[in-house]
Amino acid sequence: MPLPAPNLDDRRFQDLVDDAKRMVQQRCPEWTDHNVSDPGVTLIETFAYMVDQLLYRLNRVPDRLYVKFLDLIGVRLYPPTAARAEVTFWLSAPQEGVITVPAETEVATPRTESDEAVPFTTLAPLEIPPCSLERVTTEPKNGTMTDAMPSLDAGKDVLAFSSPPVPGDTVYFGLSDAVPHAAVALRFDCEIEGVGVDPTNPPLRWEAWTGSAWVPCDVDSDGTGGLNRAGDLILHVPDSHTVSVVNRNRAGWLRCVVTEPEDGQPFYSAPPKLSRAGAFTIGGSVEATNAERIEEEILGSSEGVPSQVFDLRHRPVVPSEEPVVVEVSDGEGWEEWTCVENFADSAPDDRHVVVDATLGQVVFGPATREPDGGLHHFGAVPPKNAVVRVRSYRTGGGRRGNVARGALSVLKSSLPFVHRVENRRPASGGVDGESIEDAKVRGPIVLRTRNRAVTVEDYEHLSREAAPEVARVRCVAATADDPGAVRVLVVPAVGDDDEQGRLKFEQLVPADETLETIAGYLDSRRCIGAKVVVEPPVYQGITVVARIRARPRTNGKRLRDEAIAGLNRYFHPISGGPDSAGWPFGRPIMVGEVYSVLQGLRGTELVEDVRLFAADPITGDRGEQVQRIDPGPNALVYSYNHQVLVEES
Repeated sequence: MPLPAPNLDDRRFQDLVDDAKRMVQQRCPEWTDHNVSDPGVTLIETFAYMVDQLLYRLNRVPDRLYVKFLDLIGVRLYPPTAARAEVTFWLSAPQEGVITVPAETEVATPRTESDEAVPFTTLAPLEIPPCSLERVTTEPKNGTMTDAMPSLDAGKDVLAFSSPPVPGDTVYFGLSDAVPHAAVALRFDCEIEGVGVDPTNPPLRWEAWTGSAWVPCDVDSDGTGGLNRAGDLILHVPDSHTVSVVNRNRAGWLRCVVTEPEDGQPFYSAPPKLSRAGAFTIGGSVEATNAERIEEEILGSSEGVPSQVFDLRHRPVVPSEEPVVVEVSDGEGWEEWTCVENFADSAPDDRHVVVDATLGQVVFGPATREPDGGLHHFGAVPPKNAVVRVRSYRTGGGRRGNVARGALSVLKSSLPFVHRVENRRPASGGVDGESIEDAKVRGPIVLRTRNRAVTVEDYEHLSREAAPEVARVRCVAATADDPGAVRVLVVPAVGDDDEQGRLKFEQLVPADETLETIAGYLDSRRCIGAKVVVEPPVYQGITVVARIRARPRTNGKRLRDEAIAGLNRYFHPISGGPDSAGWPFGRPIMVGEVYSVLQGLRGTELVEDVRLFAADPITGDRGEQVQRIDPGPNALVYSYNHQVLVEES
């Protein structure tokens, strides 16, 4: 812990005024009117106010020195990270040719009176190819493949599955071409023969063939009710979809598999009957980021001296797959210089630069004075009058980019044949840049750690350094059951799924790439013999069932929505808890806190009843009613399907 900074002068405004009045009594005894109405006292108070401001600035000197010391040991503020979301572009109608959405296409949230629009740009070009249905093949679980397309072309009905259907029955749909990234509409004419199922939850799984495996497809909407009526079924095909041969027919294959019914899920008593089938492409999805791409920015001309600093026009610089590339003109072309973390290992001829992402600066190597009077250069110096530029970088980012599902609905520029745009899942990964106060806390850890992981604080610091896009990191010390093992628990930065602050459980699972990055970074810095496991924490699901009485003239539906949103906000693993900094690891959940949250709502007259249940976040199974839930020493809370009944007066 750093030593407390001294208060160099603790006098305040009133102390200065009192001191001045005492000096007046000593030096000028004939001045007897010291009331605030006296013009002289007004002058004393004016000068006391100015001196008080000077003392405030004087007492900030220790903070400035502390920051300078942090700079000397190489501590730089972590830049913000940009949120990402998969954005779907929907076509106005099926097209005969390929529709291309260029890279860097900008979409945004709607702008309101209180909130600015949050912009996103696509990371790659999106091609939406046309397609048609060429093959339909059925395969009962215990039978052989049968080409059903001739029967459909002849106007005959085809049973999609066995009679009666059994789990494992499959029907294949061969498209004219592969449609990676695309949203495909399968149009069916079906008779109501597949009776017995819930049209909103049929026991079916849709998959696409990637050349090596069947990969699940997301079902956007099912107008057929489980192949039970005429309508369109829209699938989002994965980016690895490819053309392959199935049953001696070459096509881009999709399939529908009958699955084992879950607990209480209705099952088919008779197979669906297909009378006609078709397919067409209706949209496509591409990843977008909350960061703007800046290309070929000229920074200025070199002065031919060491330690030159050039400022970028846009700051901060957010991390991306494309590293920042600094180029220097040699008169005939552009020469690339290598970005390094620091100049400690840079030789005089090495073309090295340091990019400060937070400050938005490009720094060239310094030079130090040798004992013999000469200069030692750490990195080469660009020639005088040479032009310096940055090929490309991204700027933006921050937590505000973690927008909810469906928030990205504004297309900033018109695209031919594109009707609308949306994000089907919440954006995630947006984290604000590090503050000075956080850097002050991190400074002593950096000085002690020296890039080695020994204590739990070291592991947490290095994990954040490896993946600044995560929201929280918790290191669990080794236990007697597994000596030498270290568990690093990672919580990703995510946005809420809707306006009521709900989270989907899969949002709280970090990406495999993030876990691999942290594990690889820690592996080269851990103690010899230490076993490091990087994984998400255990989440304790909770369900609150409450009954509240509304105040007169209060809208019951609005109060119910506010109550559910308030519970989701308070019991939030990232932004909840008593201090809104994320639910503390291992903190028990008390029923009294639920009363406090609900009673604090503006329209609540009385909280009639509150019941607290533990819930499995995966299956949704609810336990017995309790007054307190202990999630475990290193677990986090997860809100699962709160229920609030409002009684209107």
